Amino acid sequence: MTAEFDIVVVGAGIAGASAAAELAADARVALLDMEAQPGFHATGRSAAFFAASYGSGVVRGITAASEHFFRKPPSGFSEVELIRPRDALFIAGADQLGKLEEMKAEIPNLQKLSAEETCKQAPILDSSYVAGGLRDELGGDLDVDAILQAYLRLFKQRGGKLMCRQQVEAMGFKDGIWTLQSGSHSLSAPVVVNAAGAWAGGIAELAGASSLQLQPMKRTAVLIDLKQLGDKAQNMDISGWPLVVDVDEQFYFKPDAGRLLISPADETPSAACDAQPDEIDIAIAVDRFQKATSLNIERVNHSWAGLRTFSSDRNFIVGFDPGLKGFFWLAGQGGYGVQSAPGLAQLTNAMITGATLTREFSPILNYEAEVAPERFLGKE
Repeated sequence: MTAEFDIVVVGAGIAGASAAAELAADARVALLDMEAQPGFHATGRSAAFFAASYGSGVVRGITAASEHFFRKPPSGFSEVELIRPRDALFIAGADQLGKLEEMKAEIPNLQKLSAEETCKQAPILDSSYVAGGLRDELGGDLDVDAILQAYLRLFKQRGGKLMCRQQVEAMGFKDGIWTLQSGSHSLSAPVVVNAAGAWAGGIAELAGASSLQLQPMKRTAVLIDLKQLGDKAQNMDISGWPLVVDVDEQFYFKPDAGRLLISPADETPSAACDAQPDEIDIAIAVDRFQKATSLNIERVNHSWAGLRTFSSDRNFIVGFDPGLKGFFWLAGQGGYGVQSAPGLAQLTNAMITGATLTREFSPILNYEAEVAPERFLGKE
């Protein structure tokens, strides 16, 4: 079977799905994914938090430009609330206060808290461990599935074609057209968007491009029932607690449907795969949480892992490959893929089709050079 399109997007996680939906407004677009359903890997395993104070200056800028989309999405985009308010709380021990000051200087709108004020935000924190904190009042829990499904609906409404269980096996470029082979399917288009997440480097190799120093990193998370924390915690109402993050990002925890989600904030280099948690990372998560709270976890209820893929400078990679005509990068989202998706989708559409960014998204153009693939040339 052979099909012709204007654009083929490889990868139906949040990055690929959002970009494909925007591109489909004015182009014939195919969206491919090797799994049985979109968002199986990083998107479906995300901790799902919006934090404009998280990441590099480039990441923060693109995230900030995406905020209005989550709070006031376009009419008909979704029937459910996409973001629910929740503060983010960055905590520091006595030996970390210098890092806390650096963060405050870099992001002045964060609210500085004393040790006592910090512990009041999440009463299980140990006052002998916490020396101070910073609060971000602009955070919130993102409904990842609602966002992903809304983009997929929009994509379908605009005539896009979603094709799952389609692993790209070969790619070739001739006479201005890319041809992608996936099993018995052959698809052709002048533009290919590489939004394959942890597999973006592999797609680049099939196309004959550099992998641009992309590295998948494993991140582990566990869920804890409050009854596993002893009498002190099991009757607490945790629904209004903030996301609590160690200022050096050694661990974090937050409420999750009546339980606590805890992560050691691990970043273990990995090959692209269906990531699974390691016992050592689960143990590290438990240990760091216990040290910060002086509570003992009796049992972990559930654990999982996902891959977050970073470029070497921790900024996104968005733009046409300078060495391959029609090959477009949308990769290196790291741990910021969901919260930055609206902005990156708009930027992708503008770069490929020439669409004009709306006033809310227009600041993203300031970062075009900083996310361009060209910045890695000659560095491998």
